[in-house]
Amino acid sequence: MQSPAPASGVALRLLEPGTGVRGKGAQEVAPREPVGVNDRKEAEPRPRAPAPRGLQLPAVPTAAPAHWAPGRRDGGCRRRDPRGPSGMWLQGHPDLSDLRAAARRRPALGTAPSGVMLIEDFVTQEEEAELVRLMDRDPWKLSQSGRRKQDYGPKVNFRKQKLKTEGFCGLPSFSREVVRRMGLYPGLEGFRPVEQCNLDYCPERGSAIDPHLDDAWLWGERLVSLNLLSPTVLSMCREAPGSLLLCSAPSAAPEALVDSVIAPSRSVLCQEVEVAIPLPARSLLVLTGAARHQWKHAIHRRHIEARRVCVTFRELSAEFGPGGGQQELGQELLRIALSFQGRPV
Repeated sequence: MQSPAPASGVALRLLEPGTGVRGKGAQEVAPREPVGVNDRKEAEPRPRAPAPRGLQLPAVPTAAPAHWAPGRRDGGCRRRDPRGPSGMWLQGHPDLSDLRAAARRRPALGTAPSGVMLIEDFVTQEEEAELVRLMDRDPWKLSQSGRRKQDYGPKVNFRKQKLKTEGFCGLPSFSREVVRRMGLYPGLEGFRPVEQCNLDYCPERGSAIDPHLDDAWLWGERLVSLNLLSPTVLSMCREAPGSLLLCSAPSAAPEALVDSVIAPSRSVLCQEVEVAIPLPARSLLVLTGAARHQWKHAIHRRHIEARRVCVTFRELSAEFGPGGGQQELGQELLRIALSFQGRPV
């Protein structure tokens, strides 16, 4: 059984307060080996129609698991060592051993956000190149913080909570197979996006995106992003009152501590913790729950070392779903989006 690639490893990095210097107590915790391909049975692939515009994405088994899923004990991988750096342990969240997380700003590691799922190798290198080639056929618009973008979705005024469907013709045709494949993974069943945003990052432009929360009036519970061309790091922080609990690492094996309760030894303010999640190229990131609604996410300039294309898909909120106040508008948005006849707006 082969070990994971370095980009997939668990790196627990600590920075001294107010600096970009790695702390003396920092160390790396080697991940456990994931379940190999031969360790699980794959279902027969579903038949599908040929993908449009030359994009060929092979079918994925209907039971294909995510490579890791915090908060799930059957996420398709073996547990990773929950012990953090400097003899500290993630208090109250044994399942966070599956999260590739790092605390910075202070030499402490606290409770990381729940609701993060990463699916590695969601597309192949050939599929990745074809997706980007098809995107580059359409113009990119300059955006904020050195980014370029392509939008496929309704025009929205989030402050006034108003939107227009004029000019929105749907998601691009080459995303049809990508969206179909998403629905084959646990946690993404029934995912029907109504908006796709392509963002192009480049180190020469100083590309980045500041910490933010995505809108919750129009966009729903699951925020899904496909990371293409180069690896990067998603940084998450929470500007909330209160503290995160830490405790000393126990001497027992991690597997024996899954259902144990360990008394905390100290705490650190929420505002002083940042969680860094490595995103390999061709991986699919899903944010739900606390990670979606309570923890801001960002991409720092220092984490863009080569061209990166991020494709983010958003679904509708309950307000636009069955029984919601704007159910009819939601149905119209879905009809347009899933026609897959769109061009950038």
